[in-house]
Amino acid sequence: MQPEILLTLSAGSVAPLIAEKDPRCPTVFQVPQFVATDLQLRGLNLPASLLAGFGLPDIDRLRDEADRAHCPVLLLSEETPIDFTDRGEVFAKARDRLKRLALAANRLGCPSIAVRAAAADSEQAFEATVQGVKVALREIDRYELNLLLSPDEGLTFDPTRLTDLIKKIGGFRIGSYPSFAHAAATGDVEKALRKLAPYAPAICASIRGFAKDGTHEGYSLEACVESVRSVGYGNTLALDFSNRDGETEVEGKKPRKGARKPSISDIIEVLDRGRQVLEAATSLPELEEELVEEEE
Repeated sequence: MQPEILLTLSAGSVAPLIAEKDPRCPTVFQVPQFVATDLQLRGLNLPASLLAGFGLPDIDRLRDEADRAHCPVLLLSEETPIDFTDRGEVFAKARDRLKRLALAANRLGCPSIAVRAAAADSEQAFEATVQGVKVALREIDRYELNLLLSPDEGLTFDPTRLTDLIKKIGGFRIGSYPSFAHAAATGDVEKALRKLAPYAPAICASIRGFAKDGTHEGYSLEACVESVRSVGYGNTLALDFSNRDGETEVEGKKPRKGARKPSISDIIEVLDRGRQVLEAATSLPELEEELVEEEE
């Protein structure tokens, strides 16, 4: 039997609701209940930007709201790439930022933080990044957190390079946080996900939108799920509406002139449709096994 995959939400998807003070989700404190009740998802991946200006009492309140909604924060992500190759003031500031993120993650009760590594794809940058990440891991070790590397342009764009980096860093607290959108951008979505999924406590299930015939734009969500299932993946998929500004992320293009920015209703509709598709895709192997057993 295939392991269960938990469907969660990347909370950046509902940032437009917070920005417009939508009555269903006017502040970040209402996000867990909204996600659990309206979107029917069971956890949160939280971008650090949503905690801007928060003190420890605010973080504790958010944790309590998440507990009440049975929608825990499972990952805290830093959007600004970190230059792990630097050994000067830039890296000192990044280390301080990581320590503050680790404290916030610890207070939220989440086990992982995700970051992007800013580095060119060279052997020198590879070795310097390895050493820089090891320093960062020592900085946050007392919080017993996993540090996940999200693919980004440069050194970590190629899935093989990213897995080589993770293996060279070593230890059981380093991993990956891949995304469907990045996998599609590599040109071989299935190969990229099969490569990175074994190192991933969580995967970003990037949702762009759906055509009139119901198919997902740019790549198949079902194929993405099948790819991670094929390597025994059984952790979490965090739905993330990745087309909030009308951009063509997979192709790396700017919005078309006159392209309409999705409304709040559009975002909720796309997330709900994405949940339905992923629920069907993640439950399909179990259904097939049950049918086979009945036939026998």
